[in-house]
Amino acid sequence: MTAPIPVHLLTGFLGSGKTTLLNHLLKSPEYADCAVLVNEFGEVGVDHHLIEAVTGDVVLLPSGCICCTVRGDLADAVRSLHAQRDAGTVPPFTRMVIETTGLADPTPVLSTLMHERVIRHHFRVGSVITTVDAVNAAATLARFPEALKQVAVADRIVITKTDLVAPEAVQALRTSLSGFNGLALLLESAGAPPAAAQLLGEEGDAGPVNVAPERPPLGAHRSLVREAGAHASGVASFTVDLDTQVDWTVFGVWLSLLLHTHGDRVLRVKGLLDVAGTERPVVVHGVQHLIHPPTHLAAWPAGERRSQLVFITQDIAPDLIRRSLAAFLAVLSPRASPEVLVA
Repeated sequence: MTAPIPVHLLTGFLGSGKTTLLNHLLKSPEYADCAVLVNEFGEVGVDHHLIEAVTGDVVLLPSGCICCTVRGDLADAVRSLHAQRDAGTVPPFTRMVIETTGLADPTPVLSTLMHERVIRHHFRVGSVITTVDAVNAAATLARFPEALKQVAVADRIVITKTDLVAPEAVQALRTSLSGFNGLALLLESAGAPPAAAQLLGEEGDAGPVNVAPERPPLGAHRSLVREAGAHASGVASFTVDLDTQVDWTVFGVWLSLLLHTHGDRVLRVKGLLDVAGTERPVVVHGVQHLIHPPTHLAAWPAGERRSQLVFITQDIAPDLIRRSLAAFLAVLSPRASPEVLVA
């Protein structure tokens, strides 16, 4: 059995510099082992005299990247590219990047990768990379819920066009973005794209360790719920800390019910759990109605053993989630103490 191939999503609102970033990636030797799925070759600024047609909608770029146009169903394109890889008709690739359209909600793509039987056998979800235009970000996030969702589900946020605004405006945007999504690693791309290890590196899949520089790392505070941001859009980011071990079955039922009932408004949940019966931290990651398969870290970050969950929600009160989790743990788990869970 070979390890599943990580699939990274590159998303961002119209005009945010997503395709410009992709063009940089396609020309960089760092990304030579990538297969890239795009909407149209015409939007990708590569020299067509220097590309080699492989088959159908697939071309091989000088950098070594494989580039494929998605003309129909995304699942078909992913399966077809993997079949060509196995058959040796395209060079082997070890990771994949999918570029979404500027108005796209990334969640359906994640759902395809996680739930389509053949795809999930060969691939796994990597990082969601969202580009944000430093010039128009404030207006775009205020007007378009699609842009807000792209930011909320991101693992990495690449701020573009920072050379066109004042440094203090960039810093204000960084602070604002970390309020929307304190889990994302904030990067800037003016002049050059981020290095592959930062942008696509799989180290970010392990857990909620890539917080923005303006935000403290998980574990830095002891309060049960920390409000990280509340906005006119109704988006709030907050952290839930638990001082007791968690029964995995009870927590799994609670999280499943929460996302089933309020999934449209729970934009993101990610964190580490101290699960009874295991010494290693369990990584939990959910996007709306989707729950990623849980994974284990080798050890607790900084040696601190405690459960912490970061939520990004829209139009749902943090206290509702707090009371719901407290009730489940208090009633169904003998290890839980209600006094610990009530602020």
